[in-house]
Amino acid sequence: MAMPEFIAELRSKVGHMPLWLSGATAVVLRGDEVLLVKRADTGEWTPVSGVVDPGEHPKLTATREVAEEAGVASEVERLVWLAVTGMVRYPNGDQTQYIDHVFRCRWLSGDPHPADGEATAATFFKLDALPQLSERHVKAIALAVTDGEVCLD
Repeated sequence: MAMPEFIAELRSKVGHMPLWLSGATAVVLRGDEVLLVKRADTGEWTPVSGVVDPGEHPKLTATREVAEEAGVASEVERLVWLAVTGMVRYPNGDQTQYIDHVFRCRWLSGDPHPADGEATAATFFKLDALPQLSERHVKAIALAVTDGEVCLD
């Protein structure tokens, strides 16, 4: 995974100490399908996600990351979940915890493909035929396909 320059600069000062960062997850829907990418670092299928750059609005992060990782144009429809992840420990020893903004997005155009090297595959899956996903990602997709209140946890 490519590390944003601002994080590399922070890491040069704090080493592997835990960082509190903002993230954005884009659950991109196209009819009865959801866009998933297969992460290059873990091999897991997930919705597109990324780190919010300094000064960037999280909803812009979501659409930017979808374009960068999957080559697809999308539009944020609404925030569906504001969550805090557990501590993420990377193979190099870095520790990070994220406040994650999960957005329901609408597909606008483009055929998904691994566009920037952060994913090895990108495709739409039928909602009733998803690959194995983490509990967190199953919840994000479920919240995105419903019209309930924003989940705050």
